[in-house]
Amino acid sequence: MAKRADILLVDDEEALCNAASKILAKEGYRVSFVHTAQEGLDKFSTEVVDLLITDLMLPDSDGIAVLRRAKEIRPTIEVIVITGHGTVEKAVEAMRLGAYDFIEKPLDKNQLLKTVAKAVERQRLSAENQQLREQLQQARGEDSLIGGTPAMIEIKKLVRQIAPTDVSALIQGESGTGKEVVADMLHTLSLRRDKPIIKISCAAIPETLLESELFGYERGAFTGAAGSKPGKFEMADGGTLFLDEIAEMSPALQAKLLRVLQDGRFQRLGSTKEIQVDVRLISATHVDLAAAIHAKKFREDLYYRLNVVHVNLPPLRDRREDLPVLADHFLKKYAARMQKKVTGIAPVALDQLLAHSWPGNVRELENTMQRALAVCTGAVIESFQLITALRGGTSAPTGPSITLPIGVTLAEAEDRVITETLRLCGNDKEKTAKILGISSRTLYRRGV
Repeated sequence: MAKRADILLVDDEEALCNAASKILAKEGYRVSFVHTAQEGLDKFSTEVVDLLITDLMLPDSDGIAVLRRAKEIRPTIEVIVITGHGTVEKAVEAMRLGAYDFIEKPLDKNQLLKTVAKAVERQRLSAENQQLREQLQQARGEDSLIGGTPAMIEIKKLVRQIAPTDVSALIQGESGTGKEVVADMLHTLSLRRDKPIIKISCAAIPETLLESELFGYERGAFTGAAGSKPGKFEMADGGTLFLDEIAEMSPALQAKLLRVLQDGRFQRLGSTKEIQVDVRLISATHVDLAAAIHAKKFREDLYYRLNVVHVNLPPLRDRREDLPVLADHFLKKYAARMQKKVTGIAPVALDQLLAHSWPGNVRELENTMQRALAVCTGAVIESFQLITALRGGTSAPTGPSITLPIGVTLAEAEDRVITETLRLCGNDKEKTAKILGISSRTLYRRGV
């Protein structure tokens, strides 16, 4: 007869084990049995088991302890407890702790078969649901990177290939091209997907605080450290750590990061105790790291540790064929959120999208679609005049300009451009940095 399920029976009564095994075997179940809690847990830890049946009274422990440990090893396992006279209250306690049901001694054949059949069916449904959730999660992960151009097809293929591995990946591309989306996809399709992906932007946190954010600190490590706090590496243990804008990390901190990548160990600030972690590192930057290495701003040995696999995202202007698909995706996403019955984009409006240069890449397109939906009063977006008014479409810039004399040094030219742009932006550093395509930290470093 075909196998229906693997059942492990834990009971110290030889006669009961033999009788139950024969009853279940006739129905196609495969049964193994042991007589102590320790034997049961050892077998459960090393063999495939679909259902666990345990007596509540065992020579070396009790069924409650077996239930607790089995649930720790595999939370989805279904457990049936066997209870004797006077231990029904304990059986009820076992059910509160996660047991599927209990059977009273002496065993009744019909009750045994009925309870086991229901427990096995529930176990199978749980396994199928888990598999469906994983498949749905994987499908969502693969669908998150939108685009059908040859470059995007190759990137999706590469991501699917490297996601199940633990290799470090470096994602490069202009701001707004979707580097974080790729990081999420790598994690979602990895074997670490049940653990967290922890994200941190190296440009968004002051240099003096970035080390404590990454590695954590102990009480009294510095002024204001009133208690202990784990860092991002500890929080990502078993999962993935995504370091965005990695080029903004200081050389001193780069050296500490290199050590963690080499041996997986580090110390919290203010501690001498080493912490071991198992973390997959994904990093991203819009900076040319080869140039940064040449300028002695980025460690070459760290670069090779980070860049085991390189993912280079093209700007939106280089994959205009994807614009209609991306626009439709954002239209559906935000129309649903705003509860608007907008179903499409008029041809003339789509032409406006295609004519735009998209310096802000996919992020700019997403923001543009949100604005258009917010002001749209019909069923179709008729125009994106707001974009062309702000950006000037594809025509040459008509705004303020800067004249630089021949012979001015590159450093002087950079300072002049930064100063004038900052003035025009009303001293808004974030806006200035975005226009110039640099990080706000770069402005602060230059003393602006």
